[in-house]
Amino acid sequence: MQNRINRPIFVVGSPRSGTSILTWCLGQHPNIFPVPESNWMGEFASNVAISYRIGTARGDRTILSAMDISTEEFFANFGRSINDLIVGHRPDLERRRKMTRPPTEPKLRWVDGTPEYSLHICGLRKLFPEAVFVHLLRDVRPVVRSMLNFHRVAGTHLVQSEEQAYKYWLRMVKACVRAEQAYGSRVVHRLLYTALIDDPKSAIRSLLDFIGEPYCARCLEPLSQRINSSNVPPDFVAEDPATDPHVVWEATNLYGRLQETPPPAKGSSVVADEMEAAFRKRVEYMATVDSEYQRAKRMIATLQKENAERTA
Repeated sequence: MQNRINRPIFVVGSPRSGTSILTWCLGQHPNIFPVPESNWMGEFASNVAISYRIGTARGDRTILSAMDISTEEFFANFGRSINDLIVGHRPDLERRRKMTRPPTEPKLRWVDGTPEYSLHICGLRKLFPEAVFVHLLRDVRPVVRSMLNFHRVAGTHLVQSEEQAYKYWLRMVKACVRAEQAYGSRVVHRLLYTALIDDPKSAIRSLLDFIGEPYCARCLEPLSQRINSSNVPPDFVAEDPATDPHVVWEATNLYGRLQETPPPAKGSSVVADEMEAAFRKRVEYMATVDSEYQRAKRMIATLQKENAERTA
Protein backbone atom coordinates (compact mmCIF):
# COMPACT_ATOMS: atom_id res chain seq x y z
CA MET A 1 0.00 0.00 0.00
CA GLN A 2 2.77 2.45 0.92
CA ASN A 3 4.53 2.02 -2.42
CA ARG A 4 1.24 2.48 -4.25
CA ILE A 5 0.31 5.78 -2.65
CA ASN A 6 3.80 7.31 -2.45
CA ARG A 7 3.40 8.94 -5.87
CA PRO A 8 3.21 12.70 -5.34
CA ILE A 9 2.61 15.13 -8.18
CA PHE A 10 4.68 18.28 -8.57
CA VAL A 11 3.52 21.14 -10.80
CA VAL A 12 6.61 23.07 -11.89
CA GLY A 13 7.47 25.93 -14.20
CA SER A 14 8.01 29.65 -13.95
CA PRO A 15 6.06 31.60 -11.33
CA ARG A 16 2.98 33.34 -12.73
CA SER A 17 2.46 30.54 -15.26
CA GLY A 18 -0.69 29.11 -13.68
CA THR A 19 0.97 26.56 -11.41
CA SER A 20 -1.31 27.43 -8.48
CA ILE A 21 -4.59 27.09 -10.36
CA LEU A 22 -3.47 23.85 -12.02
CA THR A 23 -2.55 22.46 -8.60
CA TRP A 24 -6.01 23.35 -7.38
CA CYS A 25 -7.57 21.71 -10.46
CA LEU A 26 -5.81 18.43 -9.76
CA GLY A 27 -6.78 18.75 -6.11
CA GLN A 28 -10.45 18.41 -7.04
CA HIS A 29 -9.85 14.80 -8.04
CA PRO A 30 -11.22 12.25 -5.54
CA ASN A 31 -7.78 10.67 -5.13
CA ILE A 32 -5.68 13.86 -4.99
CA PHE A 33 -5.53 16.75 -2.54
CA PRO A 34 -3.62 20.02 -3.01
CA VAL A 35 -1.08 21.13 -0.43
CA PRO A 36 0.25 24.67 0.10
CA GLU A 37 3.51 25.49 -1.66
CA SER A 38 6.08 23.78 0.53
CA ASN A 39 9.39 25.27 -0.66
CA TRP A 40 11.53 23.18 1.72
CA MET A 41 11.75 19.74 0.11
CA GLY A 42 14.34 20.65 -2.52
CA GLU A 43 16.85 21.90 0.02
CA PHE A 44 15.92 19.00 2.28
CA ALA A 45 17.01 16.55 -0.42
CA SER A 46 20.41 18.24 -0.52
CA ASN A 47 20.68 18.03 3.25
CA VAL A 48 19.82 14.32 3.14
CA ALA A 49 22.68 13.86 0.67
CA ILE A 50 25.05 15.71 3.01
CA SER A 51 23.96 13.47 5.89
CA TYR A 52 24.58 10.39 3.77
CA ARG A 53 28.09 11.65 2.99
CA ILE A 54 28.79 12.00 6.70
CA GLY A 55 27.29 8.59 7.42
CA THR A 56 29.56 6.88 4.88
CA ALA A 57 32.68 9.05 5.18
CA ARG A 58 34.85 6.45 6.96
CA GLY A 59 33.72 3.35 5.13
CA ASP A 60 32.81 0.41 7.35
CA ARG A 61 33.62 2.48 10.43
CA THR A 62 30.55 4.65 9.78
CA ILE A 63 27.02 3.43 10.37
CA LEU A 64 25.47 3.68 6.90
CA SER A 65 28.36 1.90 5.19
CA ALA A 66 28.69 -0.69 7.92
CA MET A 67 24.99 -1.56 7.63
CA ASP A 68 24.96 -1.60 3.81
CA ILE A 69 22.36 1.17 3.62
CA SER A 70 22.40 2.45 0.05
CA THR A 71 21.84 6.05 -0.92
CA GLU A 72 18.62 5.04 -2.73
CA GLU A 73 17.24 3.35 0.39
CA PHE A 74 18.32 6.26 2.60
CA PHE A 75 16.53 8.83 0.44
CA ALA A 76 13.43 6.72 -0.18
CA ASN A 77 12.86 6.17 3.54
CA PHE A 78 12.79 9.90 4.14
CA GLY A 79 10.45 10.28 1.18
CA ARG A 80 8.05 7.67 2.55
CA SER A 81 8.03 9.41 5.92
CA ILE A 82 7.23 12.76 4.31
CA ASN A 83 4.46 11.17 2.26
CA ASP A 84 2.97 9.44 5.32
CA LEU A 85 3.02 12.70 7.30
CA ILE A 86 1.31 14.66 4.52
CA VAL A 87 -1.32 12.02 3.81
CA GLY A 88 -1.90 11.39 7.51
CA HIS A 89 -2.43 15.08 8.27
CA ARG A 90 -4.79 15.73 5.36
CA PRO A 91 -7.81 15.99 7.74
CA ASP A 92 -5.99 18.75 9.66
CA LEU A 93 -5.34 20.69 6.45
CA GLU A 94 -8.96 20.35 5.37
CA ARG A 95 -10.18 21.44 8.78
CA ARG A 96 -8.08 24.61 8.54
CA ARG A 97 -9.46 25.20 5.08
CA LYS A 98 -12.98 24.49 6.39
CA MET A 99 -13.42 21.82 3.75
CA THR A 100 -15.42 18.62 3.99
CA ARG A 101 -15.00 15.60 1.75
CA PRO A 102 -17.27 12.59 1.32
CA PRO A 103 -15.83 9.40 2.82
CA THR A 104 -15.88 7.81 -0.64
CA GLU A 105 -12.94 10.02 -1.69
CA PRO A 106 -9.70 8.28 -0.70
CA LYS A 107 -7.43 11.29 -1.42
CA LEU A 108 -4.28 9.17 -1.14
CA ARG A 109 -2.09 11.36 -3.37
CA TRP A 110 -1.06 14.98 -3.03
CA VAL A 111 -0.04 17.68 -5.47
CA ASP A 112 2.41 20.50 -4.76
CA GLY A 113 2.69 23.51 -7.05
CA THR A 114 5.92 25.11 -5.79
CA PRO A 115 7.53 26.79 -8.85
CA GLU A 116 11.01 26.70 -7.26
CA TYR A 117 10.94 22.90 -7.46
CA SER A 118 11.77 23.37 -11.14
CA LEU A 119 15.36 23.60 -9.86
CA HIS A 120 15.15 20.53 -7.63
CA ILE A 121 13.62 17.79 -9.77
CA CYS A 122 16.69 15.56 -9.48
CA GLY A 123 16.68 15.73 -5.68
CA LEU A 124 12.91 15.28 -5.42
CA ARG A 125 13.13 12.12 -7.52
CA LYS A 126 15.58 10.74 -4.98
CA LEU A 127 13.05 11.30 -2.19
CA PHE A 128 10.08 10.19 -4.29
CA PRO A 129 11.22 7.78 -7.03
CA GLU A 130 7.63 7.35 -8.26
CA ALA A 131 6.82 11.07 -8.35
CA VAL A 132 5.62 12.71 -11.55
CA PHE A 133 6.15 16.31 -12.67
CA VAL A 134 3.94 18.58 -14.73
CA HIS A 135 5.82 21.38 -16.50
CA LEU A 136 3.31 24.14 -17.15
CA LEU A 137 4.75 26.32 -19.92
CA ARG A 138 3.42 29.82 -20.51
CA ASP A 139 4.50 32.53 -22.96
CA VAL A 140 7.27 34.56 -21.33
CA ARG A 141 5.74 37.94 -22.22
CA PRO A 142 2.54 37.73 -20.16
CA VAL A 143 4.56 36.01 -17.41
CA VAL A 144 6.88 39.01 -17.26
CA ARG A 145 3.92 41.39 -17.12
CA SER A 146 2.41 39.36 -14.30
CA MET A 147 5.68 39.21 -12.36
CA LEU A 148 6.13 42.97 -12.59
CA ASN A 149 2.62 43.52 -11.20
CA PHE A 150 2.76 40.80 -8.55
CA HIS A 151 2.97 43.40 -5.76
CA ARG A 152 -0.57 44.52 -6.57
CA VAL A 153 -1.96 41.28 -5.14
CA ALA A 154 0.80 40.10 -2.79
CA GLY A 155 2.10 43.37 -1.39
CA THR A 156 5.69 42.34 -2.16
CA HIS A 157 7.73 42.43 -5.35
CA LEU A 158 8.55 39.14 -7.04
CA VAL A 159 11.21 40.77 -9.23
CA GLN A 160 12.86 44.17 -9.25
CA SER A 161 13.12 44.72 -12.99
CA GLU A 162 11.88 43.51 -16.34
CA GLU A 163 15.25 41.93 -17.14
CA GLN A 164 15.19 40.04 -13.86
CA ALA A 165 11.72 38.72 -14.76
CA TYR A 166 12.94 37.41 -18.13
CA LYS A 167 15.95 35.77 -16.48
CA TYR A 168 13.74 34.22 -13.80
CA TRP A 169 11.52 32.66 -16.47
CA LEU A 170 14.56 31.42 -18.39
CA ARG A 171 16.11 29.80 -15.34
CA MET A 172 12.97 27.91 -14.39
CA VAL A 173 11.97 26.84 -17.89
CA LYS A 174 15.49 25.72 -18.81
CA ALA A 175 15.59 23.57 -15.67
CA CYS A 176 12.25 21.97 -16.55
CA VAL A 177 13.31 21.32 -20.15
CA ARG A 178 16.50 19.73 -18.86
CA ALA A 179 14.41 17.39 -16.70
CA GLU A 180 12.21 16.56 -19.70
CA GLN A 181 15.33 15.55 -21.61
CA ALA A 182 16.77 13.57 -18.72
CA TYR A 183 13.74 11.59 -17.61
CA GLY A 184 11.38 11.53 -20.58
CA SER A 185 7.64 12.09 -20.88
CA ARG A 186 6.71 9.25 -18.49
CA VAL A 187 8.15 11.34 -15.65
CA VAL A 188 7.87 14.96 -16.83
CA HIS A 189 4.78 16.04 -18.76
CA ARG A 190 4.83 19.37 -20.56
CA LEU A 191 1.50 21.18 -20.62
CA LEU A 192 1.10 24.37 -22.63
CA TYR A 193 -0.78 27.13 -20.85
CA THR A 194 -2.58 27.89 -24.11
CA ALA A 195 -3.93 24.31 -24.20
CA LEU A 196 -5.25 24.72 -20.67
CA ILE A 197 -7.09 27.89 -21.72
CA ASP A 198 -8.23 26.93 -25.21
CA ASP A 199 -9.28 23.32 -24.57
CA PRO A 200 -9.29 22.71 -20.82
CA LYS A 201 -11.22 19.45 -20.96
CA SER A 202 -8.72 17.79 -23.29
CA ALA A 203 -5.79 19.25 -21.36
CA ILE A 204 -7.05 17.95 -18.02
CA ARG A 205 -7.98 14.57 -19.49
CA SER A 206 -4.47 14.18 -20.95
CA LEU A 207 -2.94 15.28 -17.66
CA LEU A 208 -4.93 12.78 -15.61
CA ASP A 209 -3.95 10.04 -18.05
CA PHE A 210 -0.33 10.99 -17.47
CA ILE A 211 -0.54 10.82 -13.68
CA GLY A 212 -2.51 7.58 -13.82
CA GLU A 213 -5.89 8.71 -12.52
CA PRO A 214 -9.34 8.40 -14.14
CA TYR A 215 -10.93 11.49 -15.63
CA CYS A 216 -12.93 13.68 -13.26
CA ALA A 217 -14.92 16.65 -14.58
CA ARG A 218 -14.62 18.42 -11.22
CA CYS A 219 -10.99 19.13 -12.05
CA LEU A 220 -12.27 21.74 -14.52
CA GLU A 221 -14.16 23.76 -11.93
CA PRO A 222 -11.31 26.06 -10.76
CA LEU A 223 -10.75 27.12 -14.37
CA SER A 224 -14.02 29.03 -14.28
CA GLN A 225 -12.13 31.63 -12.25
CA ARG A 226 -9.75 34.14 -13.76
CA ILE A 227 -6.39 32.42 -14.09
CA ASN A 228 -3.18 33.96 -12.81
CA SER A 229 -4.39 37.47 -12.12
CA SER A 230 -1.85 40.02 -10.93
CA ASN A 231 -4.30 42.83 -11.66
CA VAL A 232 -2.19 43.92 -14.62
CA PRO A 233 -3.51 47.28 -15.86
CA PRO A 234 -4.76 47.04 -19.45
CA ASP A 235 -2.38 49.80 -20.54
CA PHE A 236 0.67 48.31 -18.81
CA VAL A 237 3.62 47.97 -21.18
CA ALA A 238 6.68 45.89 -20.29
CA GLU A 239 9.31 47.47 -22.52
CA ASP A 240 12.04 48.77 -20.26
CA PRO A 241 14.85 50.24 -22.41
CA ALA A 242 17.34 49.13 -19.73
CA THR A 243 16.52 45.47 -20.39
CA ASP A 244 19.18 43.57 -22.30
CA PRO A 245 17.57 42.82 -25.69
CA HIS A 246 19.55 39.57 -25.97
CA VAL A 247 17.84 38.26 -22.81
CA VAL A 248 14.45 39.09 -24.28
CA TRP A 249 15.38 37.42 -27.56
CA GLU A 250 16.68 34.30 -25.81
CA ALA A 251 13.48 33.90 -23.79
CA THR A 252 11.03 34.55 -26.61
CA ASN A 253 13.02 32.35 -28.98
CA LEU A 254 13.08 29.50 -26.45
CA TYR A 255 9.34 29.73 -25.92
CA GLY A 256 8.75 29.67 -29.67
CA ARG A 257 10.91 26.57 -30.12
CA LEU A 258 9.25 24.75 -27.22
CA GLN A 259 5.83 25.46 -28.69
CA GLU A 260 6.84 23.76 -31.90
CA THR A 261 8.98 20.93 -30.49
CA PRO A 262 7.38 18.24 -28.31
CA PRO A 263 9.40 16.91 -25.36
CA PRO A 264 11.25 13.61 -25.85
CA ALA A 265 9.33 10.43 -25.05
CA LYS A 266 12.40 8.69 -23.70
CA GLY A 267 14.87 10.10 -21.25
CA SER A 268 18.56 10.54 -21.95
CA SER A 269 20.99 8.78 -19.61
CA VAL A 270 23.62 11.34 -20.59
CA VAL A 271 21.47 14.28 -19.51
CA ALA A 272 20.33 12.41 -16.39
CA ASP A 273 23.99 11.84 -15.47
CA GLU A 274 24.67 15.54 -15.98
CA MET A 275 21.80 16.44 -13.66
CA GLU A 276 23.11 13.95 -11.11
CA ALA A 277 26.56 15.53 -11.35
CA ALA A 278 25.05 18.99 -10.84
CA PHE A 279 23.19 17.73 -7.79
CA ARG A 280 26.39 16.26 -6.32
CA LYS A 281 28.26 19.50 -7.04
CA ARG A 282 25.61 21.49 -5.17
CA VAL A 283 25.77 19.08 -2.24
CA GLU A 284 29.56 19.39 -2.19
CA TYR A 285 29.27 23.17 -2.17
CA MET A 286 26.70 23.19 0.65
CA ALA A 287 28.78 20.78 2.73
CA THR A 288 31.92 22.86 2.20
CA VAL A 289 30.19 26.13 3.02
CA ASP A 290 28.84 24.68 6.26
CA SER A 291 32.25 23.31 7.19
CA GLU A 292 33.95 26.64 6.48
CA TYR A 293 31.27 28.48 8.45
CA GLN A 294 31.77 26.26 11.50
CA ARG A 295 35.54 26.70 11.27
CA ALA A 296 35.13 30.48 11.08
CA LYS A 297 32.90 30.42 14.17
CA ARG A 298 35.52 28.46 16.11
CA MET A 299 38.24 30.87 15.02
CA ILE A 300 36.18 33.89 16.08
CA ALA A 301 35.44 32.29 19.45
CA THR A 302 39.17 31.61 19.98
CA LEU A 303 40.14 35.18 19.08
CA GLN A 304 37.45 36.59 21.35
CA LYS A 305 38.67 34.42 24.22
CA GLU A 306 42.31 35.49 23.67
CA ASN A 307 41.28 39.13 23.51
CA ALA A 308 39.28 38.82 26.74
CA GLU A 309 42.27 37.22 28.50
CA ARG A 310 44.60 40.01 27.37
CA THR A 311 42.28 42.77 28.52
CA ALA A 312 41.35 41.09 31.83
